[in-house]
Amino acid sequence: MISVLLHGFILALGLILPLGVQNVFVFNQGAVQSRFVNALPAIITASLCDTLLISLAALGVSVVVLEYEWIRTVLFLLGICFLVYMGMVTWKSKPPGQAQEEARSFTPKRQIVFAMSVSLLNPHAVLDTMGVIGTSSLQYTGMDKVTFAVVCIAVSWLWFLGLGIAGRAAGRMDASGKLLSALNRISALIMWGTAGYLGVSLILS
Repeated sequence: MISVLLHGFILALGLILPLGVQNVFVFNQGAVQSRFVNALPAIITASLCDTLLISLAALGVSVVVLEYEWIRTVLFLLGICFLVYMGMVTWKSKPPGQAQEEARSFTPKRQIVFAMSVSLLNPHAVLDTMGVIGTSSLQYTGMDKVTFAVVCIAVSWLWFLGLGIAGRAAGRMDASGKLLSALNRISALIMWGTAGYLGVSLILS
């Protein structure tokens, strides 16, 4: 049982640690919202999306999804379009100190929609999560498989909660808004870079 716990923890942490679109969005929401509680829609939605993907992977759905090339192609095309759009929005956005109205425009509904999009329309993240966790879960059965999935899900929830808290702390310390402005530009470049990588992968596949 301990080996299952460690395997789930290390695997989930390894998948979620890299600086990706989902992480950047959650962190930014923690930073730009006036109160931490206002960033909870983004945090909870990202966590629920990961819970869904991990659960599907553990149930073996990922094996079916990865078999069909057309599903992969559709995921990639949707992901590329969305990431290009998100990059443009993020590049133009300003920290709350410079544009309070823009910061408030990320209502709970908009946070939920964006968090779902960056979680479910990023095919690189979806295929990695479902593929790696799905493949790894095949070695377990019964309670061991349940434990493995629960640990992966718990790591995801704790990570996004921590990202939101870290973003909030960064936002409070950055009175000038320069740090958050730089983070927005870096976030946009990451999104465009991911879109470019997906485009190349799609062409070469």
